[in-house]
Amino acid sequence: MSNRAVLEVIALDAEDAVAARAGGADRLELVTDMAADGLTPSCATFAAIRAAVDIPLRVMLRVADGFAAGDVDILVRKARELRAEGADEFVLGFLDADGNPDLVAVERLVAELDGCRWTFHRAIDRAADRDALRKALADLPGLDTYLTAGAAAGVDAGIPTLVAEAGRAGEPGYEPRILVGGGLRLEHLPELLAAGIDAVHIGGAARPRGWSGPVDAAAVREWRDVLDA
Repeated sequence: MSNRAVLEVIALDAEDAVAARAGGADRLELVTDMAADGLTPSCATFAAIRAAVDIPLRVMLRVADGFAAGDVDILVRKARELRAEGADEFVLGFLDADGNPDLVAVERLVAELDGCRWTFHRAIDRAADRDALRKALADLPGLDTYLTAGAAAGVDAGIPTLVAEAGRAGEPGYEPRILVGGGLRLEHLPELLAAGIDAVHIGGAARPRGWSGPVDAAAVREWRDVLDA
């Protein structure tokens, strides 16, 4: 990827992937079952998307709705199968019942990923202490991104937090890139870009017909054009 702002788009299948790539997406987040807010796709889906596009793919590792890890053995098996299929970038993130990072689950998965780059997803927006979470995860290999809206309620509520965290870039725990997603709208971009945030994530915004319809290349292109402007 170039130095331009990163545009990541959720893809459910190869059709989505091709449209997102045509619209100017830099990277895709691969999931299934958006009714559960995005779970791990099958190896077959990953392989079909990998064959269809040549941009980076980050594959979700999540087997149940919510932010508890659930059956970690299943997660580890899925990660191993996806790695064998060629997946080399991932998305994950789990909290315990008290809203702290579930280090046992996260560390087991990270060990399975064996140095692959990965995103800690919006579980951070439900964390009891965002700063403590970042510092607890700071030394884990491969963590290069936080997908966050800044608040559980979404970007409207989270912009002050996002701007503040962007201002701490380079501090321990704040080295990973901020990837903004979760209720993100085009009108948010000027303030985020001005704060130095250079990566955004869209799902529903790329689908004018909703989650029952495919990604629309023109919708993605509108985001690409605003980011590039």
